[in-house]
Amino acid sequence: MTSLETTTARSDRLHDDIAENPSRYRVLTGERPTGPLHLGHYFGTLAERARLHQRGVDTFIILADYQVITDRDAIGNIRDNVYGAVLDYLASGIDPQRATIFTHSAIPALNQLLLPFLSLVTEAELHRNPTVKAEHAASGRALSGLLLTYPVHQAADILFCKGNLVPVGKDNLPHVEMTRVIARRFNDRYGQVFPEPQALLTSSPEVPGLDGRKMSKSYGNAITLSMTADDTAAVIRKAPTDSQRRITFDPINRPGVSALLTTAALCSGRDENDLADQIGDAGAGALKKLTTTLVNDFLAPHRQRRKDLAQDPHHVADVLRIGNQRANEIAQQTLDEVRTAMGTIY
Repeated sequence: MTSLETTTARSDRLHDDIAENPSRYRVLTGERPTGPLHLGHYFGTLAERARLHQRGVDTFIILADYQVITDRDAIGNIRDNVYGAVLDYLASGIDPQRATIFTHSAIPALNQLLLPFLSLVTEAELHRNPTVKAEHAASGRALSGLLLTYPVHQAADILFCKGNLVPVGKDNLPHVEMTRVIARRFNDRYGQVFPEPQALLTSSPEVPGLDGRKMSKSYGNAITLSMTADDTAAVIRKAPTDSQRRITFDPINRPGVSALLTTAALCSGRDENDLADQIGDAGAGALKKLTTTLVNDFLAPHRQRRKDLAQDPHHVADVLRIGNQRANEIAQQTLDEVRTAMGTIY
């Protein structure tokens, strides 16, 4: 059995145990607030977070604002991105009374864990991390110290709250394994402080962007959750297709048409080929019209909840204030345990 097959089997058992014993688990999840959340985030992370949270899993969501600059020079419109993400979390079903939503930069004790954690890994191990290599190659610039140590930052994010469950796609398994290595090495060297978190493999579909590439804020091909119905219609109208009248699902040869079919299928629960047969020879205009209708119908409840939440200008700030306060208390407690284990209490 391969390592992926072993991880998958373990993850399947985890899913079963979470359903029966959700209170055993604390999940740490989150993202870098580099721009508005989009349809890819909804299917890729938000829906799974909401399911775990609603089952009773203790949920911590980090907005890793410091990590925005791992692969870029500017931090961008960070405040709006953070506040917008919180609105989307709440609209997706996260209850701020039962979840902890916080920002990386507001938790000093979390960042203090980096120094002892960095002593537990080698430079070679950091260079081997697939995400570090991929993001470095994509950035087209020199490898920064922040990007090189990104896996250790993520380990601190997970371990500061003693998270024992991390939902990830298979491409991000190395991050969880690095966190497990750091926890194990710390415990072996200084005494038992941290759990070794387990990866919960998610089967999230990859949502294509409107140009057939992966949906990404940086590509400008995304349908964001904060768009209005008219905005959504406008971006779909501009999506590249081709001159063939007959609509078929062929991701290799017809990426634009196929991306719209996949988007429509995800939002309707139908199959791409069935949708293509329904449109037939009506052409790209009919495909775009149908996709627009299905996307807007699917997102309408989320967008209405988001709009309602945004009516109170202080609500998001209050959610973050309370979340940051709780995260700070937990981080300080964990740091105290670390310093006690290391003998650095004076």
